[in-house]
Amino acid sequence: MTTSEPVVGGAMPLRMVARGLSQGSTLPVLTIVAALLVIWYGAAVWLNAPGAIDRFERAHRTAWTFGDLVADTMMQDRPVLPAPHQVLVELNKTIFQVSPSSRRSLVYHGWVTLSAALLGFAFGTLLGIVLATGIVHVPTLERSLLPWIIASQTIPILAIAPMIIVVLGSIGFVGTVPKAIISAYLCFFPVTIGMVKGLTSPEPLHLDLVRTYNATAAQIFWKLRWPSAIVFLFASLKVAIALAIVGAIVGELPTGAQAGLGARLLTGSYYGQTVQIWAALIVAAITAALCVAAVGLVERLTLRHMGGRP
Repeated sequence: MTTSEPVVGGAMPLRMVARGLSQGSTLPVLTIVAALLVIWYGAAVWLNAPGAIDRFERAHRTAWTFGDLVADTMMQDRPVLPAPHQVLVELNKTIFQVSPSSRRSLVYHGWVTLSAALLGFAFGTLLGIVLATGIVHVPTLERSLLPWIIASQTIPILAIAPMIIVVLGSIGFVGTVPKAIISAYLCFFPVTIGMVKGLTSPEPLHLDLVRTYNATAAQIFWKLRWPSAIVFLFASLKVAIALAIVGAIVGELPTGAQAGLGARLLTGSYYGQTVQIWAALIVAAITAALCVAAVGLVERLTLRHMGGRP
């Protein structure tokens, strides 16, 4: 009896931890991550296997096993699909083992892209809010401008980006500004649509009520329409900030930029450095996730200040 008590006592914390993981979101997230890693490793073996077999044949190596094949696919210099550990090694080498100001650092390239994306995000957000305000208050703009705003998003950004770069470059705007304009072009649309929805979300009864108190158009906007649109605005901003980063990267591609995540993607594609490409993509994804999380934090603080959330 005494020998079983420590076992039971030691098992209780494990069961409590397991129960806590199963009740929260940690276990589902870890399960999905583990499944993705298994799929990734399996795809890496499958896609890199032809190159490994070709090397075995050219080396007249006939007595190879499946283990030899897997080992070769996991350490190729230029794999078709790099394994996760190869990408992690590249991230460690280009983030933690070099100075952030070095041109070999993904932190440096990430900041170049992020600075253009944030500038474009600011432009796009301001433009979207202005357009939405005009559309809500001027019925003519809703009929004449809104269809063009929607139609603008049918133009592929890869087609319009080189034109923006060339036109702005001809009048002396190079570097960050053209990339910011491309980011603004992508991110103004969700802000516009979200704000139109938000500014028109107040109930007609509420609008009639404030009008009975002789509220002016400005008072109706700031006291009723704007607070109602805040939730829609932040939902749109989360989409817009991710699109802004995409726009900044796309803006770096047609210029042959020397800095930025787009430049790293170009360099990797020129020299067949797929590990470098995947590392840049991972950094871009992490940057976008952090930006979306930052917008979410601002949203929570804003709504708490407005009394919307505890």
